[in-house]
Amino acid sequence: MYNSNMNELIQKAKLKHNLTKNEIIGLLSNKDIDIELFSAADEVRKKYVGDEVHLRALIEFSNYCRCSCLYCGIRCDNRLVERYRLSKDQILSLSKIAVDFGYKTIVLQSGEDIYYSADYLSQIIKKIKENDVAVTLSIGERPAEEYKILKEAGADRFLLRIETTDIELYKKMHPKASIENRKRCLYDLKNLGYETGSGCLVGLPNQSIESLADDILFFKELDADMIGIGPLIPHENTPLKNVNSGDFNLALKVMALTRLLLPDINIPATTAMETLNPNGRLIALQSGANVVMPNVTFDEYKSKYEIYPDKAKVDYNELLTVLNKIGRFVSNEKGFRNKLI
Repeated sequence: MYNSNMNELIQKAKLKHNLTKNEIIGLLSNKDIDIELFSAADEVRKKYVGDEVHLRALIEFSNYCRCSCLYCGIRCDNRLVERYRLSKDQILSLSKIAVDFGYKTIVLQSGEDIYYSADYLSQIIKKIKENDVAVTLSIGERPAEEYKILKEAGADRFLLRIETTDIELYKKMHPKASIENRKRCLYDLKNLGYETGSGCLVGLPNQSIESLADDILFFKELDADMIGIGPLIPHENTPLKNVNSGDFNLALKVMALTRLLLPDINIPATTAMETLNPNGRLIALQSGANVVMPNVTFDEYKSKYEIYPDKAKVDYNELLTVLNKIGRFVSNEKGFRNKLI
């Protein structure tokens, strides 16, 4: 009877794209309806965003960071990191390689490194935009005025993961940051017209199912355009080095429920999922995901941008083979959200 009720909730989410907090908790807590949940998310993905998979070329241009997030390998307190910053010419060179390869979106990601001013980044964005591609930024918290400058330069999207909406847990995990400012940034970005992305980590110490339900409802309240969800993978040079990795299946369920509640958004099959499970990317793509973000940074720097260890790589030809097997294909479009509801 209980599982019958759970299946009714899945159908409700599938058709109405709405659930209460208690309903989300029930689905996250029940391990007997996972197949039905993932199947429903895949059906909704197919209906609203189709079989296209959008590839985003990721350029990790600086591993300097002013933050000390307890789970992150490039936190400012980790003195064992070999820091680097790419020049404007290096970033533009990588962008050109990615454009020539056929990527329709360039993602510029860094630690929270204010060495790169909004004006300097604007020069880079303007040059990249000359290639008729979308530009996504993932550079952390900035004043609204800087977000405005970057938007006017041509930036289309901004990814700023909240990681957890649990106020006390956020304080513990982010000793030099505030959840209020994080949310302020997200709403500033939304108001400025960015496609706004966020996301959460699954498996933080003392994280509850209730707080994960709150995360999903926050994404719905924000009306986020992109959501990235991944399991925690501990880094040996952080305070969380001795905690267990996040649960892959639970992260997948959070992702699937996010797809059901926000049916037309973009959801990446995150690298963390593939790192934790050898088939993680494929499983995620069959459970609601529609985006893959290959890393195109110069090889000599990839290992230095180590948020977590042993990051999985994307082999393009292997990816094409995998997509073909599940009836999916690489998109030729920029992959903006086509808001349908």
